[in-house]
Amino acid sequence: MRQAGYQTAGFGKTHWNHGVKNPVPSNRGFEVRSVGLARNSGHYEDGAVMMGDVEPGGLAAYSEETKDYGGGEENANGYIGCTSQVPMHLHRDGWVAEECLKFLDEGIDESRPLFLYLSFLKPHAGFNVPQEFEDMYDINDIPDIAQPPWETEQGTHLEATDEEIESSRNNYWDKRIVWEKMSPEERRRTTLRYWANCTWLDHYFGRALEKLERQGRLDNALIVFVSDHGEMMGERRHRFSKYCLYDSSVRVPMVLSGSYLPEPLRGTEDDRPAELVDLVPTLAKVAGLPRNPQLPGLDLLGTEQRLGTFCEFHSKGGEPHHAAPAFMWRKKDWKLILFLPGTLGQAIGNIDKFLGELYDLQADPNEWNNLYADDRFAKIRERMTGELLMHLACVWSRGPFFYDRHGLAALE
Repeated sequence: MRQAGYQTAGFGKTHWNHGVKNPVPSNRGFEVRSVGLARNSGHYEDGAVMMGDVEPGGLAAYSEETKDYGGGEENANGYIGCTSQVPMHLHRDGWVAEECLKFLDEGIDESRPLFLYLSFLKPHAGFNVPQEFEDMYDINDIPDIAQPPWETEQGTHLEATDEEIESSRNNYWDKRIVWEKMSPEERRRTTLRYWANCTWLDHYFGRALEKLERQGRLDNALIVFVSDHGEMMGERRHRFSKYCLYDSSVRVPMVLSGSYLPEPLRGTEDDRPAELVDLVPTLAKVAGLPRNPQLPGLDLLGTEQRLGTFCEFHSKGGEPHHAAPAFMWRKKDWKLILFLPGTLGQAIGNIDKFLGELYDLQADPNEWNNLYADDRFAKIRERMTGELLMHLACVWSRGPFFYDRHGLAALE
């Protein structure tokens, strides 16, 4: 976007995690960057304004409130959360939002188009929520989370991961034990605080959009709203966070809005299979940049569509090793997951031991009933397996080409 002449400003989470071993980590083309973390967090970028440098007291207060929430604020305490006593602007996300709003008032270059990136750590756990947003919800209106008819995973990629990775197994059972002792109201409180977290961040997005609208910046704009992952929120016998290939984890919001959209598309829903990798070619075309044919994404505003959506899972954590991978192929009515037991290091020698999951998403939207071994669905299983393998072949090795005068033309 910067090469296309845009002013580039990024506020908040990127999760590039490249600031530990590299003393001068790249800011990936952003001219303006603010990151709501400390310089020594592993998220520092060259030239970025770090919250830990300019608001150390606020970051310390936030850290004190969440000190018992564990790594990534994902332990049981993190999901139970609290009504926050830290002022909103001293939360990491609140500080990032205020930095963005200040930039919109003082930092915009009127001579150039703007690429603005605003990203938050929440609604990820922990659930220490500002009271005014928690008070917007009534605990009596919050549903409990439906649970499957079985007690433990059987024949799934989650069972394989928990069996192989001790930390994954322990993290799961630490929370499950706590949640099984809770009353229904206590469990619903977690859902309430998750919703309140979402609403809190929505209000910041709204403030930024209102400011851009007053400045006339939305008269010719494309607005993209996405998330990097979902949240299990206690499904499948009290699973939390994202570490799996089920819909609550991998199916995320993707909203395209703004005056740039053709009139017939505004206010519509499109059920085409879409992936986050589609944002690169979509935004490149908007900016007048050439498409990189080595990348797998499709233009979301174009006519070409993929048959299904792909996702891969490499277990939670990597110490002392990763579990062997699992791959998902999802279509409108069916989902296939292929996975290997054991570790990643053993995987090449174990490819004949692959296992699978198959779900009828219309009849079984919770993905509780694995039909992979049911011969009645053998044709669907084999067809989707072939589609998954061909998808991998097409997007991972884009075909041979030579670095000659024709460049990447052979991949077009």
